[in-house]
Amino acid sequence: MRKSSNQERALLLRHNPRVINRGSSGRLKEELRNVSLGGEQSKMALARGEILALRLEHLPGQVAKALREKMSSLGAYAAWEKKEGESSDHSIILCGGPSQFDTLKHETASLPPPLPSIASIIQKTIKNYERDSFTISYPGGKLSLEDRTAIMGVLNVTPDSFSDGGKFFAPHHAIRHAEEMIAAGADIIDVGGESTRPGADSVSTDEELRRIIPVIKRLAENNALISVDTYKAPVAEAALAAGARMINDISGLRADPEMPRLVAESGVPLVIMHIQGSPKDMQKSPHYDDLMSEITLFLREGIEMAVEAGVDEEKIIIDPGIGFGKTVGHNLEILARLWELANLGRPILIGTSRKSFIGKVLGLPLEERLWGTAATVALSIANGARIVRVHDVEQMRQVTRMSDAVLKGSNLSVALARP
Repeated sequence: MRKSSNQERALLLRHNPRVINRGSSGRLKEELRNVSLGGEQSKMALARGEILALRLEHLPGQVAKALREKMSSLGAYAAWEKKEGESSDHSIILCGGPSQFDTLKHETASLPPPLPSIASIIQKTIKNYERDSFTISYPGGKLSLEDRTAIMGVLNVTPDSFSDGGKFFAPHHAIRHAEEMIAAGADIIDVGGESTRPGADSVSTDEELRRIIPVIKRLAENNALISVDTYKAPVAEAALAAGARMINDISGLRADPEMPRLVAESGVPLVIMHIQGSPKDMQKSPHYDDLMSEITLFLREGIEMAVEAGVDEEKIIIDPGIGFGKTVGHNLEILARLWELANLGRPILIGTSRKSFIGKVLGLPLEERLWGTAATVALSIANGARIVRVHDVEQMRQVTRMSDAVLKGSNLSVALARP
C-alpha cells in the first residue's frame, strides 16, 4: 500500500477519521445524535440507501463548513456539531456513496489547504476499512491472514498467572505445553515471563529473562513461530536473539522508548495493544469519554511511533486490549464494535480467553469459562479479528474453523466432501 506523507499522518492523528456504519443504521443513528442532528435530517441521511458514513474530529469550523458544502454539491450529506463561531473545533459526519467520496478527492485537489489532504485521508480511511487481505512477514516465513483466522497460544512462564496459577512456570512444563498447543493447531506461541493480570507487580528484567529464555531457545529449535510478550526492550532483544520472531507489547510502545527502534532494526512483526494505565492500576475506575474513538487514536498513535522509527507498517498488528483498563461494559462494547478498528488498516488481534468479564457475565469461575470464551472468539472473528489469543487451542481451533467456513468459505470444499 502507498505510504502516507508526514502531513497525512499528522492529519490522521488530529482528525482520527473513522467509518462508523456497518450494514445497519443503528450506530449511524447514535453518531448522528451525538452531533446534534435533528430527527428529520437523520431520516433523510439514512433514506439515501447504501451509504458510507465517516466521522472526523477536531475540524476547524471553516474546514467543516467547506466539506459540508462540497458534499452537498455532490448530492451527498454532511452533519456537524453545532458550536458557536467558526474558530471552534467540530466533529463532522460525511454520508455518501463510494463514488461521491472519490469525486470529493478529485474536486478538492485544487482547493486551498488543508482540504486536499483531508480528502486524501478520507480516501485512505475508506480503503483501510474495506481491506480484507493481510500477510504478516517474519524472519524466515510468512503468516497469511486472508482465508483463515490464526491462533496465538498463550504460554505464561510465571508463578502467578491469572489463568493457570503457575502451572507452566517450570521450563520443562512450559515447553511440553507449548508443543501440545502447536500440535493442536497454534500458529504462534506467545511466551510471557511477567504476569499482567490486574494488580500485578512488575518483575525485574533479569528475572523475566531467566524465566523465558530457556523456553524460547528450546521451542526455536523446532522452528515454532514465537512471540515474546513483553514491554521491555532489553527483554525483547534477548528473546529475539534466542529465537523469538515477533514482539507483543501490551503497553502499545509507551513503556520503553527503545522498543520502536528495536522492532525496526530486527524486522519482526509487532503487536501494538491498547491499555489505560498499567497492570498495577489499570482496573481502578477505568473511564472513557468516547471508548472506540480513544482506543482508535491510541493505536493510531502507536502505529505512528513505530513507522516514525522505521517499522514496516505491513508488519504491525493491533489489539484493543480486552481487560486492560476496561470495565465489563467496555469489554462488551469493544467486541460489538470491533469492526471499527478496521479503519486503521491493520490486522486485529483479540484476547478474550478466560477473562474475568466472561465470568462476571455468566457468573462462572475461571475453570468454567470455555464456552463463554468460544462465544467471544466466534463473535470477534465475525467482527473482523484475524488472530485470536487463547489458552484452549484445541477447542478454539474448532471455533475458528467453523467461523471461517461461515464467513470466508475456508475449508468448505473439504467439509462438503465428507460423508
